Amino acid sequence: MDRIVIVGTGQGGFQAAASLRQEGFEGQILMLGDEPGLPYQRPPLSKAYMADGDGDRLLLKPAAFYDRAAITLRAGLQVTAIDRGAREVICADGSRQPYDHLVIATGARTLRPPIPGLDAPGVHELRTLADAQAIRAALVETRHAIVIGGGFIGLEFAAMARAAGVAVTVIEAAPRLMARALSQPMSARFLELHRAMGTEVLLDAKAARVLADGAGRASGVELADGRRLAGDLVLVATGVRPNVELAQDAGLACANGILVDAGLATGDPAISALGDVAAFPGPLGEPIRLESVQAAVDHARHIARRLVKQDAAPYAAVPWFWSDQRKHKLQIAGLLIGADEVITLPQPDAEPAVLLLRQGRLAAVETINAPGIHMAARRLIGTPKEVLANAGYDLRQAMKASAA
Repeated sequence: MDRIVIVGTGQGGFQAAASLRQEGFEGQILMLGDEPGLPYQRPPLSKAYMADGDGDRLLLKPAAFYDRAAITLRAGLQVTAIDRGAREVICADGSRQPYDHLVIATGARTLRPPIPGLDAPGVHELRTLADAQAIRAALVETRHAIVIGGGFIGLEFAAMARAAGVAVTVIEAAPRLMARALSQPMSARFLELHRAMGTEVLLDAKAARVLADGAGRASGVELADGRRLAGDLVLVATGVRPNVELAQDAGLACANGILVDAGLATGDPAISALGDVAAFPGPLGEPIRLESVQAAVDHARHIARRLVKQDAAPYAAVPWFWSDQRKHKLQIAGLLIGADEVITLPQPDAEPAVLLLRQGRLAAVETINAPGIHMAARRLIGTPKEVLANAGYDLRQAMKASAA
């Protein structure tokens, strides 16, 4: 294998290139991405970047790294098609780039709900550095921000805006916040925390359209029940959609992501996929897709080992996630998919931890500002309930017992 091409210059694409070199790959590596500039971290966009506006701090590596590692980076160049027969990718400038192996790391884009008015000035999404720059500039003049969507990004932004003194209303169509990612007890706790920050949170509330003033700028949101909310900035944070079009047009199987096997390979052995765009075998046998920087990084490392070391082991990294919402650091180890038992554990020096079990084994643990419990949880996923019970559900004690 002489040449590996990576489509996508986000954190997953970057990690794939870096890990290939770390694993000893000596061939050519070409990274192609339609976003300009060097690869950067996205998670701080809704948090630290809003506070300091320092884009350089987001960079994963300086330009010199790519020269030293002999990684060719062509940013701002869109890949428009994959020619699987010729093993080439076709770029927007008409060039064709050959590959021996192709890694698709195209990520996801904001899912825009079908409501009128989303194109009005003053309506934002938060996915890229350019998005964050626009929001940061707008916040200076913002008095009341309306967030459509009560997921991680929407709530991180809401917490940041409240800290800056901006009034915030969060509109969530579901009965609770972060419903896809969190247990009911933890979701309820974050509702309390955000309301304590002074954020207005409306649940079971559906946005019907964005309102505009006489100049055509966003001036609020009308709900499906007829209520009208005034605001001078609207953030659309209603989830994401995987960028599968490139793979789909090339004839690769897709279903809420590019379908990959346990090694993260597609149906074409010369193509792998990772990160937000990859749908891989989940704990219940059905394909799952994780919208997580850590998953993208773990995927990239696994693919690099498979390609360089011919490692046929299935991908089995324990998923973990985090979200910083003002002073509250939410950390999740594992997956709550299929959980059939929920145990809430009060903590003497922290917020309660929530344990989720599936078929008698630990499936996931949710914590707030409790890094020690989180780190123990990441090592205990899959542990039988009896073992945890014997340790009084003290995860740190259970981890010590299992290591003895």
